[in-house]
Amino acid sequence: MNNTLHSLILVGVMAVVIALTRFLPFLIFPEGRKRPKVITYLGTVLPYAIIGMLVVYCFKGVNVLAYPFGIPEALAGLLVAGLHIWKRNTLISVFSGVAFYMVLVQLVFRT
Repeated sequence: MNNTLHSLILVGVMAVVIALTRFLPFLIFPEGRKRPKVITYLGTVLPYAIIGMLVVYCFKGVNVLAYPFGIPEALAGLLVAGLHIWKRNTLISVFSGVAFYMVLVQLVFRT
């Protein structure tokens, strides 16, 4: 099998799997059918749990005892939190925080 065909098959399989994970909840629980309470509960709790896990993951490798002492991470985290409190828009908060962090580590806190 040549590389192009192999790549096309891989992309096709990935597209089908991603589409299934997106559409399956709507097929299992159509609009008129009542959702189980546990599904409704998970739908309200999981987004906050996932964000919490992402925050922990982002800060896990920060060394506060070595230069730059976690300053870029802390400043970017404060920017994300402040923007989110102010604008209530996750995309603006996250993208601004990432851009600000990259500017800090590339231009300000160079090692």
